[in-house]
Amino acid sequence: MNFRGLSNNMSAAYFISDAHLGVSPAGSVSEREEHLIAFFKELEGKASHLFIVGDLFEFWYEYDFYAPSKHFSLLRALADLKGKGCEVKLVRGNHDFACGDFFKRVLGVETCSHFVAEFHGRKVYVCHGDGLAKVDGLYRIFRKILDFRLNRFLFKWIHPDIGMRLALSIGSNSRNLNKQRIVSEEEFLDKAREIMRKNDCDTLVHGHNHIGGVWKVPEGVVINCGQWLFEENFSSISEKNCYFYPSCLAEPSSAC
Repeated sequence: MNFRGLSNNMSAAYFISDAHLGVSPAGSVSEREEHLIAFFKELEGKASHLFIVGDLFEFWYEYDFYAPSKHFSLLRALADLKGKGCEVKLVRGNHDFACGDFFKRVLGVETCSHFVAEFHGRKVYVCHGDGLAKVDGLYRIFRKILDFRLNRFLFKWIHPDIGMRLALSIGSNSRNLNKQRIVSEEEFLDKAREIMRKNDCDTLVHGHNHIGGVWKVPEGVVINCGQWLFEENFSSISEKNCYFYPSCLAEPSSAC
């Protein structure tokens, strides 16, 4: 694959989100995991940072003696990218919130719920974006139930093949229900601006609602990473601008 507009001086930070690897709903991009692996390899020597802004997987759970074998090539590509000097960080999303210490211990990839960092004079707040919309009130309660320590312990005792199939089925059903909810980007922008003011940031990066783009707001710039599911979007912050790429071949939109 060819990727247009990638920096060659290892100064740019790149962002992707919402690949939901592990499922292929109708209309999704075929072979998108292979494309994502190619993208990671393309970043070698061209990116200072890669941030995966949640929901890389449709579901992720860590057992003591098990890791999802279908994703070994992608996990190896992440480890290779890290080994070539690119800092890699994974933000937990609402589908892969159960990421534990596997990524740090095995791949050298840090995981977190959100973080603040500085790039090229910008103070950047990065989060997945789940729970920001008002309609996510019930989700926030459900998330606490799923993330309750006892429930996670009990789930661990289900055979991995059964547990994964159960979780993937629930995830697919929730996606069908979410199609009926229409949450405008304006609602996310309002919440993003509030977070930016609270944390004294001039840039915010999020995903979750799959509405990719870059917006200029009074506080600075908001980047929505879009998705790597029905489209293959990515974003970047360079020395000059913030960019959103609708695809690997399309010209990016930007905001300074």
